[in-house]
Amino acid sequence: MGVNSLCSSFLSDDFSCPVCKDIFKDPVVLLCTHSFCQGCLQRWWREKPMHECPVCKEVSLLSNPPRNLALRNLCEAFLQERDQKASAEAEALCSLHSEKIRLFCLNHQDTVCVVCRDSKEHNNHKFRPIDEAAKDHREKLQNILKPVREKLKIFEKVKANCDQTGDHIKVQTLNTVTQIKEQFKKLHQFLQEEEEVRIAALREEEKQKSQTMKEKTESLNRERAALSNTIRATEDELRVDDVSFLKNYKAAVKRVQQLPLPDDPELVSRALIDEAKHLGNLSFNIWNKMKEFVSYTPVILDPNSAHPHLILSEDLTGVSHGDRQELPDNPERFDFCPCVLSSEGFDSGSHSWEAEVINDKNWGVGVIQESVRKKGEIQRGCWALCYLEGQYRTFSPPLPDRVFSVKTKPQRIRVHLDFNRGNLSFWDPDTNTLLHTFRHTFTERLFPYVGTLNKLPLKISPLKGLLPFVMS
Repeated sequence: MGVNSLCSSFLSDDFSCPVCKDIFKDPVVLLCTHSFCQGCLQRWWREKPMHECPVCKEVSLLSNPPRNLALRNLCEAFLQERDQKASAEAEALCSLHSEKIRLFCLNHQDTVCVVCRDSKEHNNHKFRPIDEAAKDHREKLQNILKPVREKLKIFEKVKANCDQTGDHIKVQTLNTVTQIKEQFKKLHQFLQEEEEVRIAALREEEKQKSQTMKEKTESLNRERAALSNTIRATEDELRVDDVSFLKNYKAAVKRVQQLPLPDDPELVSRALIDEAKHLGNLSFNIWNKMKEFVSYTPVILDPNSAHPHLILSEDLTGVSHGDRQELPDNPERFDFCPCVLSSEGFDSGSHSWEAEVINDKNWGVGVIQESVRKKGEIQRGCWALCYLEGQYRTFSPPLPDRVFSVKTKPQRIRVHLDFNRGNLSFWDPDTNTLLHTFRHTFTERLFPYVGTLNKLPLKISPLKGLLPFVMS
């Protein structure tokens, strides 16, 4: 079946722009799957404060929606067929008998005139008037075309989502570059300040030791001058004639003997710069001090898994609930449960992390299996401690929730996973109280998760000053 035959089953309304009511010209498609003439949509948006769909009013994040090439081709084929049909109807005469075509042969599925109907070729055939046959066949073709239309909508929606994903990738890259530069800016500032402190300490030592050497040198110069003057005066006496020498002998001897001889000068101990103190293990010492400046968070949240209503902090350690964001509907993203996964999962060993919780609205912390479907309600593969409607509950579908009481509302929840032993426990670290323990044979990778309906952030607590590879 050709494109022209396919288009014949459409009404002109199917190819009409909702804005100008004319056949589409350069059609574009929005994420809501509604299509418009490119010019009509841009003119519509110029008169509106937001880029909303003229039909359903959904706000579009794409300022340049993708072109709907499939619809454009159909419109062109429709216009071409309409022109051909108008020309044919003006000359709708039987090629055999030059009679006006008024009937449709159901057996041959072809148009005929009244002479053809009575001919031997159409003996005992069934006929319908042209308008009735055309109406019936249009309806049939419309029904045949329904799955094609639905398939086209699916492709258009996925294509629009891919375009949105491409735009979001660019936004993510820009945001990530900004955060990387900000982090390195802080590190550079720390290193620069540390460099200045260490150079200042070196300069101070240089100043003190240079002053000590200056004072020592000045003292030596004074003593040297006194000795040199006595020696020079005595040597002058030795060079005079014998009579003068003998007359001044007693005075010369007295002058030499009365000069107090100082102790032998000693070299100054530890006078040189202590290079070892300034350079020894310099990189390690700076790194060791940097541990007080940086922190390590055992769980980093994955923004690609976050429900559209969740807003993550810049360092990806906190999450709060807010207005819905326009985000790609990627397979990893939750679309029903307001939660977000950790960027890394565990399939062995023991792991602990703490979450700072606020008790004014619902929240949940726990783990989810890697295979859990992110679309719709979670049916299984989740173990969590939740605060729901003013009650603390365990959550582990398909098992029913279990409500339990606490003496004091915990401000933090410590989650401890022992994967190999099949234990998942929840603690109040401030009172060292065990709240609940799940026991299960875990068979696949588990990802920490948090969920919240709070506007105030639920944060993963950092291990301040500690790194996972700190040397003992």
